[in-house]
Amino acid sequence: MLLSMMQGLFKTKPKQNTQELIKKAQAGDKEVLNDLLLAHTQFLKKTASFICKRPIDEQDEEYSIALNGCYEAIHAYNATENTSFQTFAHLIIKRRIIDFIRKETVRHKKELLFDRGENESEDELFLVKEQAVTTYLEEKVNETRREELIKYSKLLSSFNLSFDELTKAAPKHKDARKTAFQTAQIIAHSEELYELLIENKKLPLKEIEALVEVSRKTLERQRKYIIAVVLLLNGDFVYIKDYVKGEII
Repeated sequence: MLLSMMQGLFKTKPKQNTQELIKKAQAGDKEVLNDLLLAHTQFLKKTASFICKRPIDEQDEEYSIALNGCYEAIHAYNATENTSFQTFAHLIIKRRIIDFIRKETVRHKKELLFDRGENESEDELFLVKEQAVTTYLEEKVNETRREELIKYSKLLSSFNLSFDELTKAAPKHKDARKTAFQTAQIIAHSEELYELLIENKKLPLKEIEALVEVSRKTLERQRKYIIAVVLLLNGDFVYIKDYVKGEII
């Protein structure tokens, strides 16, 4: 999906979208690469803070890891295979920060083992700390899932929808569900259509009809499903997307 950049940074190139800029950066345009990284500064801070469950600024090591993750995402992003760039970047940044947390935990664990008392068992201490790390990571994942569900539910409620309707309203036939999902992707990828949806709280049926070979009657019947999927695709809902992947497509 095509995400608009920070207007102030790219007002000399108003017609360029994120995907076009990423292609230029991948082709070796360092100026565009730097602009992309700078434009995503707030996104990086927000993502790192979301994963670490504490405020992160540019002086924190986690921010540097997020910045490197964004750099990696820019060069690895493929619009034909991935969803939105920010969703793709979020996944990479999350992996890199979790890897960093694990390495730091192992490092602290080794320091504790080195400083253990003479009567302490190294194996016992290792197992206790290993279990603590596993429990901590599981708790973080569960906490993030709960937060995503609450956030998504509130977003759906603003459209008079509920989380359950994402799966209940899904077309039963595989081909029909695939077509509806593709329609949702078109809306999510289009800045104009997405803004119309957000502003009016309803599908821009007239504009969509001109782009897809689907009848208005079908679009109206699949309205709840399409809206719920668009909100999911363009939202920062990493765990929910993984959970419902088999249900929505």
